[in-house]
Amino acid sequence: MMEVLKIGGNEIEEPEFLRGLGDTVAAMDEPTVIVHGGGQAIADMQARLGLETVKIDGLRVTDAESLTISQMVLSGHTNKTIVVALLSAGVQAVGISGVDGGLLRCVKKQHLAADLGYVGQIVEVHSQIIHALLAQGITPVISPISLGLEGQVYNVNADEAAGAIAAALEARVLNFISNVPGVLDQDNRTIPKLTAAEGQILIQSGVIRDGMIPKVLAALEVIDRGVPSARIVNLHGLPTGQGTLFIT
Repeated sequence: MMEVLKIGGNEIEEPEFLRGLGDTVAAMDEPTVIVHGGGQAIADMQARLGLETVKIDGLRVTDAESLTISQMVLSGHTNKTIVVALLSAGVQAVGISGVDGGLLRCVKKQHLAADLGYVGQIVEVHSQIIHALLAQGITPVISPISLGLEGQVYNVNADEAAGAIAAALEARVLNFISNVPGVLDQDNRTIPKLTAAEGQILIQSGVIRDGMIPKVLAALEVIDRGVPSARIVNLHGLPTGQGTLFIT
């Protein structure tokens, strides 16, 4: 069995988080695959270059210039920042993107209201590449930049990439590493376990709100893909099985 960790972009810029991530992965008993985002770093770079960040329903519109920046940030700076943190903790890690070896193949993502540009939707995961790394005791660190079936490179949402990878690997659990300990109830206590149906009810009732909604929806999507469980948890709670576990 194995675990997949999805790391958000905001935490990656914090040295303390990176040190904790390295120590946590070094102590894990199961083979681990890391998938990361980096949306804030992309937005920061676009701002430096005078480019506007455009989103539709939370999805980043990616034109040709933005795609170049996304590749540079995700597959370059962000990916290697994580690899360095793992190596510093004694974890053998290799950074790759969905383009390398054709790991993640995708088609252009369609949206009813607008053209998202070079945004992809994964249709194939060539998981033998990941298995080959794991067999050598290497922790893969994966950027969600992916390769279209026609040969075009696309930016892919990191949550979607992590879900597709976890399903293809038949992972035991996909952990969404957050800056909060889990899903909180009305009294700000962490809810230890939720079914997909219970999660939807809490969204509709307003208990789950604001920035937690997309996190929960991403976890529910993972369950729909056939992954047995998904967890929203902070780095501190990961080793002890804390956080909120989503099950079928």
